[in-house]
Amino acid sequence: MVSDDVESNAKQQVESVLFSASKPISVKEIKEITGLSSQKISSTLKQLRKEYADERKTAMDVIKIGSKYVMQLKSNYHNQSMMIAEPAIDEAILKTLALIAFHQPIKQSNLRRMAGEKIYEHVDFLSDLQLIHTKKHGATEMITLTKHFPEYFGIEATTPEEIRSFLMKKVAKDTIKHQSY
Repeated sequence: MVSDDVESNAKQQVESVLFSASKPISVKEIKEITGLSSQKISSTLKQLRKEYADERKTAMDVIKIGSKYVMQLKSNYHNQSMMIAEPAIDEAILKTLALIAFHQPIKQSNLRRMAGEKIYEHVDFLSDLQLIHTKKHGATEMITLTKHFPEYFGIEATTPEEIRSFLMKKVAKDTIKHQSY
């Protein structure tokens, strides 16, 4: 039988890795860092997700994105943290990215009609960040999100439909919030 100290130590190890990671991290990566078994890490992650979601009174959450895990702020704390956090991506580029996310797959020529000439620079920037993928499509490019998009933004949605739904809910929630002021 495993002692409570060993159980607690495993949980603390996994939690510290999640807290320190700058991006979503896989069970395999946690295993390489901690030396814990994959089974132990998986059960600990399940336990931490439940604790952070239901039991702990904290602003943090542990979520699963695809096959990776991340510790991040709960969504109801995002707005106040945004007031002090420096944005990593310019607002105009974020708008282009939102259009891509919502309409993917989208032809670059259609995106240009929607947002103007500036999108060519935005597409290059977002490609460099590996948030989007472009593929030749006749005389234009077809643009889709990469698997790094949900990881980068810490959202659980991974399919185009889930991402579209997430964006619609986010916009509706923000619109209602701004109308109530």
